[in-house]
Amino acid sequence: MSAGFATKVALARGIGAASRASGRGGGTTLPGRVLLRLAPDAIARLGDRLDGGATVVSATNGKTTTAGMIAAILAAEGRQPVHNRAGSNMTWGVATALLEQRGHEGLFEVDEAWLPRVSEQLHPRLVVLGNLFRDQLDRYGEMEALADDWARTVAACEGHSAFALNADDPLIADLGRNPEGRPREGVLYFGIDDPSQALPELQHAFDAKHCRRCGHPYEYERAFVGHLGHYSCPNCGAKRPRPDVAATAIELHGMEGSRSTIRTPEGEIELELPLPGLYNVYNALAAVAAGIRLGVAPKRIAAALAEMKAAFGRVETIEVGGVPVSILLIKNPAGANEVLRTLLLEAEDEGEGIDLWIALNDRIADGRDVSWIWDADFELLDSAVRRVVCAGTRAPEMALRLKYAGWPTDRIEVIPAIEPSLDAAVAAARDVASLMGAPMSRAPRVFALPTYTALLELRKLLADRGLAKEFWR
Repeated sequence: MSAGFATKVALARGIGAASRASGRGGGTTLPGRVLLRLAPDAIARLGDRLDGGATVVSATNGKTTTAGMIAAILAAEGRQPVHNRAGSNMTWGVATALLEQRGHEGLFEVDEAWLPRVSEQLHPRLVVLGNLFRDQLDRYGEMEALADDWARTVAACEGHSAFALNADDPLIADLGRNPEGRPREGVLYFGIDDPSQALPELQHAFDAKHCRRCGHPYEYERAFVGHLGHYSCPNCGAKRPRPDVAATAIELHGMEGSRSTIRTPEGEIELELPLPGLYNVYNALAAVAAGIRLGVAPKRIAAALAEMKAAFGRVETIEVGGVPVSILLIKNPAGANEVLRTLLLEAEDEGEGIDLWIALNDRIADGRDVSWIWDADFELLDSAVRRVVCAGTRAPEMALRLKYAGWPTDRIEVIPAIEPSLDAAVAAARDVASLMGAPMSRAPRVFALPTYTALLELRKLLADRGLAKEFWR
């Protein structure tokens, strides 16, 4: 490291330490922003020190959880990668992790739009791509444009990178073929091969409709999450590749998690996953494929995933005033629908309805356009909710959407501010326990469904009350 670059690194580290000490946040972004301003090629220069190479993970939904799963798998092998654990996934977050951590290898979740730039600088050993869903159209544009950018990235990485790709997403699976349609080198596909988990019909939030090869509409044999499923193009013959890593038998157990039989190139494993929903099965399949590519035995992978803890804001449960509050991030139709499907299982188990707190923000990191809520299937819970508090900058719109979804209006309350709205939801759950004559330890759970910036506000509130750690620590 040159003396000039070393000075810039030291300055950025000092700024990061001061930022964290101030307690105002910014510790996951500010050091990297400063360093990249001083040395635009810092990611490449620091990445060169990773003699074990780097793994990059990207997806619209699930990249934080998938990266956390891969980190757990590596930790089971005694490997502690340089990792942007707090979820700051643009260039400055990657630069901060490289700046402030030491390790033999790197593991970075990367924002969809920033994947080309980060990959160009890191020359990753492994690229893990989970899905592309419609999300923040005002920022990302259409999915097809992102898919084209990713295709160029994959082509540039071919020869020095391996790939773990979702066979069930036609936009992702097609990246494993070159422009002539021939398979690329080093691709391992993952997907679901259990027809019992298929949706009864294609959801309204169904995004990938046309073949990337010829533009003809796909035909779907079955779909599992949004447009993820088994598909083919009747015009040019492009179709879902057979996954190398596949869930062949899945049991979903609501918030308790799932059990799956996973086929791998090295034999079957049984996976007990303590995270809920079919979407987390997909995340686990991506992690299994990545773990195999990184040289970890499948049974060791299964053992590591069985001990998984929820990632920040992704099914965390934190007690607030004696009431368990389970936090499930929602940010687009496909992801929201999977959360709603999981909550429907919980409502069926409870039998008396569930309590919800939904916080809808429209800040830049959420996307200014919140029309996506009309494509999410809130109708699934129309008769399953005891009470819901709508919060956030667009709380009235959320309440209106729930009204049109058939939720009883006398069960919907609008309190835009985060703190009083959460306290109202918790107090209502405590009142239910009191009316039922149940001890406070049996108070109903509140399911908190925030969008991204509302999640940050919620997490800061809980940290200020001493109920959770600061997310940037």
